[in-house]
Amino acid sequence: MTVTSVVAFGGGHGLSASLRALRHCAGELDLDITAVVTVGDDGGSSGRLRRERGGLPPGDLRQALVALAGDHPATRRSAGLFQHRFAGDTRDGLAGHAVGNLVLCGLMEQLGDPVAALAHAGAMLGAVGRVLPMSAQPVDIEARVRGVDPAHPDEVRTVRGQHQVAVTTGTVEALRITPDAPVACAEAVAAVEGADWLIFGPGSWYTSVLPHLLVPGLAEAIVTSPARRLVTLNLAAEQETLGLSVADHLAALRWYLPQLTVDHVVADSKAVGDPEPVGRAAESLGARLVLAPVAVGDGTPRHDPAALAAALVPVLGADR
Repeated sequence: MTVTSVVAFGGGHGLSASLRALRHCAGELDLDITAVVTVGDDGGSSGRLRRERGGLPPGDLRQALVALAGDHPATRRSAGLFQHRFAGDTRDGLAGHAVGNLVLCGLMEQLGDPVAALAHAGAMLGAVGRVLPMSAQPVDIEARVRGVDPAHPDEVRTVRGQHQVAVTTGTVEALRITPDAPVACAEAVAAVEGADWLIFGPGSWYTSVLPHLLVPGLAEAIVTSPARRLVTLNLAAEQETLGLSVADHLAALRWYLPQLTVDHVVADSKAVGDPEPVGRAAESLGARLVLAPVAVGDGTPRHDPAALAAALVPVLGADR
C-alpha cells in the first residue's frame, strides 16, 4: 500500500475531529499524518500558562496529540490523563489546568524546543502521527469587528485576543496576527513541501483555520506545495462567524491567501443548505464540492469520525 502524506491544519476540537477521521481511514489508506496547530490561544489553562510561564499555549497542541494517541490500553490511559482537568476554585494554582498542558509546558521548558517537546509527548502517547506548531513563537489574534456594541451597530472596533475574537458578538471584518510575520516552524514547512494532501478545517474559522494563512513562510509553502488541497466545512456557524454563510467561509480563504487553490471541498449534505452557492464558491477556488452525511446522528453539530473518514477515503485515495 502506498503511503500518503497528509498535513492537517487547525486547532482545538475541529482539528481533533479531522485527525480522528484520518485515523479511521487506516483500514483502507496508509497515511503519514502531520498536524500543524495554531499557537494563538490566550484563554483558560493555556492562557494562564502563557502569561505566567511564557512559551507556546499548550491546549490545542495537547488536543491534537490526544487525537493521535495510540490504541494500546496504556497509551489510552495516558491520553485520558493528558485530558484530565483539575477541579476546584481557580484561585488554587492547579484548578482548571489540564494535566497534558502542564506536561507540555514542562517539556518545552526542559528541552528548550517545542518540536522536541511535542515529539517526546507523542512518544509518551504512542501517537500515530506528528504534531507541530505553526510557529515556535506564540501569536496574538486581533480582529476588526463591526457592531461589538449593539447600541452602535455600525461602529468598527479592534478586538484583541483569541478568546475575545471567538466570543465576539459583532461581525468580523478583518483578521490579523501579531507579530505580523512570525517565523514559520521549519518542520511544518518541510511537511507541507513534502505532502500529498493539505487539509484545512473543520474548526473555528478566524481563530483556528485562517491564522495559518497569515504566517508568511507557511503561506508560501502552502501555495507552492505540489500537494492537493482539501477543505472540510463546519456543520454550523460559531459565535465568531455568525452572519458568515457557508460560501463565505470559502471566500475567506481566498481573501487571506489570494493565490490559494483547492481541489476538493467536503461538506455535510444537510448542514450545507442550498448547495448551489457553495458549489460556485468551491469552483472559484478550483475545487469540486463533495456532499456527504458526516455529522453525528444525534443532531449536534459535531463531525462523526467514521462518517467523515468514509467521505475522505475515496478522495484521498484517488489518483491524480
